[in-house]
Amino acid sequence: MKKLLSIGLLLFSQWVQAQQIRINTLNSSLVYSVNGQGRLVQEYFGKTLQPAGGNNSSQSGQEAYITAGMESLLDPAIRIVHNDGNPSLELKYVTFQSAKKDDNVTTTDITLKDPVYPVTVILHFEAYFREDVIKAWTEIKHTEKQPVLLTAYASSMLHFKAGHYWLSQFHGDWAREATMVEEQLNKGTKILDSKLGVRANMYQSPMFLLSLDQAPEENSGAVLAGTLAWTGNFRFGFEIDEKNALHVSAGINPYASDYTLKPNEVFTTPAFIFTWSDSGKGQTSRNLQHWAVNYGILDGHTPRLTLLNNWEATGMHFDEQKLTSLFGGAAKLGVDLFLLDDGWFANKYPRNDDKAGLGDWDNNKEKLPHGLGFLVKEAQKQGVKFGIWLEPEMVNPKSELYTQHPDWILRLPNRAEHYYRNQMVLDLINPAVQDFVFDVVDKTMSENPGIAYIKWDCNRTLTNTYSPYLKEKQSHLFIEYTRSLYKVLERVRVKYPHLPIMLCSGGGGRTDYGAMKYFTEFWPSDNTDALDRIYIQYGYSHFFPANTMAAHITNMGKQSLKFRTDVAMMGKLGYDIKVDNFTPQELQFSHDAVTTYNRVRDIVWYGDLYRLVSPYQQPRAVFQYTSTDKQKTIVFHYLMNTRRGDVFPLVKLQGLDPKKNYRVNEINLFPGTASAFNNKVYSGDFLMNAGISLTPGKVKPLTSNILEVVAE
Repeated sequence: MKKLLSIGLLLFSQWVQAQQIRINTLNSSLVYSVNGQGRLVQEYFGKTLQPAGGNNSSQSGQEAYITAGMESLLDPAIRIVHNDGNPSLELKYVTFQSAKKDDNVTTTDITLKDPVYPVTVILHFEAYFREDVIKAWTEIKHTEKQPVLLTAYASSMLHFKAGHYWLSQFHGDWAREATMVEEQLNKGTKILDSKLGVRANMYQSPMFLLSLDQAPEENSGAVLAGTLAWTGNFRFGFEIDEKNALHVSAGINPYASDYTLKPNEVFTTPAFIFTWSDSGKGQTSRNLQHWAVNYGILDGHTPRLTLLNNWEATGMHFDEQKLTSLFGGAAKLGVDLFLLDDGWFANKYPRNDDKAGLGDWDNNKEKLPHGLGFLVKEAQKQGVKFGIWLEPEMVNPKSELYTQHPDWILRLPNRAEHYYRNQMVLDLINPAVQDFVFDVVDKTMSENPGIAYIKWDCNRTLTNTYSPYLKEKQSHLFIEYTRSLYKVLERVRVKYPHLPIMLCSGGGGRTDYGAMKYFTEFWPSDNTDALDRIYIQYGYSHFFPANTMAAHITNMGKQSLKFRTDVAMMGKLGYDIKVDNFTPQELQFSHDAVTTYNRVRDIVWYGDLYRLVSPYQQPRAVFQYTSTDKQKTIVFHYLMNTRRGDVFPLVKLQGLDPKKNYRVNEINLFPGTASAFNNKVYSGDFLMNAGISLTPGKVKPLTSNILEVVAE
């Protein structure tokens, strides 16, 4: 019997080693197998292997999900301390399942178990075939008699073997979001992370590009683009070992977040979303943008609303008469909606500046004696919808909420309170606070039927933080806050499934696909200077489609109204400006621009983006959006801080049909100006291989033009 059992185990071991697990998309393959020790290893990740079901096992791969406490010296994906104090984990392959959700999406679940301790880890994958995108996340559970301690819990690990590696990160600060920084990685470890909790990506955005063997290029080279679907602290680790292999881990930042996992509790990590291309970073962007529209954002194919915001016109100092007088400006522009920003609420501590009132979400009776409902109806009379600003996660110390519920606030005991923008964060982990935040939204909507849009703001980070509700489990705070936010957003979406909501966080402090499944768009930056916005929108375009990036025309900056408008038309168009100050020509131009935008927006929102000229490489930027059927393309050209005598080369378009002829016209012209481009016809082959000059006249700094290219 023992001999038969040994033979059976040997045969099973050989079968497992020979078995290969493939996760395929149209142009990429992620391949796992099981080594001689029964551990799951990554064999390959790159260009699709042929044949699709073939076996190319080399038995030389790196362990797929590295554990702490065993023989590996690499930064682990997971670390557990067991009941008996043993800080090790060994994961051996058990089984895998693969299933097709539909003709595009395939799920793969790989189960791993520790042979000594009752710990199970399931690696989940969801492959989007046509978009070349993979989502990876992990479930961790155990059946030990007492809780175990989790001190590391990555969503995913990937391993690479190349001669050289370049990392593109998107760093910044308030008003300088998504600044692209590219560097070559050397031996050792590079960490990109956030410890801010709320507004988690104020400094470092949760996204990166990894280029293999060569410096990053737009249209060539092997590139991985990755982002984490988590609206809290994140961590990306890049470790190059002594053999020049690169190991990439992605997940929640375990900083100050040891997690006590109870028996039978399932710890589910957020999804790491990634795509690979051997055609440069431009293709990874198009992959993610198409995936986002189809799967990653709320109502991705639903038209977004153009709007006029009152903030620049009034700040917090307004009354009903002043606001209703602005509705006419929205109607004159032809936008869909008027958005009332901060300052409309609180009575005992009126919201006249950012020092008071936050948390007291009642109509300010002095400013709005007839309430929001009156404004909704007045806006509708002028043919525009009405939207409202909320910041429901926050509280001012000078508020009734602060006085009535001191136990609802995240703050350290025995320490002085710390204020950022004169406010503090509510303890959203507390179910009573979750109810309160949901009720803020629900009450605002139910008491004012017709509100068609919400701007959800969040203007500070987590500092000096302690949750009265969590008590002795303070190390769960960062994780539970984000989970609690999602619970509230789930409730909002159950009752208001298609209400357009902008995700705003003091600028681009929240831009991730964990949140974007609940939101229709995000606010990239409080910096609306059009020159700076070119860089900001360029950065975000590597991971997000144009219809998610709210882009407003304001008076910030010294550029012309046309330049500011042309930049905003490359995103989700809006205005935050005093329309009554427009000259007749400016008003006519703006009204026509909204009409033009509505005509071409589907190409910008849903087409293929080609970043033809980077603002980091020349004192100009060129972006091209092409419909998927190659019938139409829109080219945005911005001259930036050019100098006298600058000469620019021809620009070669991309993504056209070489056999078709295309007619080129300039659109969005300011009244009274002429164009050198109108009604010229070129073949697609010529436009892509010879190119055209986008500066046929005198080069002038801070000027722009938009070309519409249509197949004959």
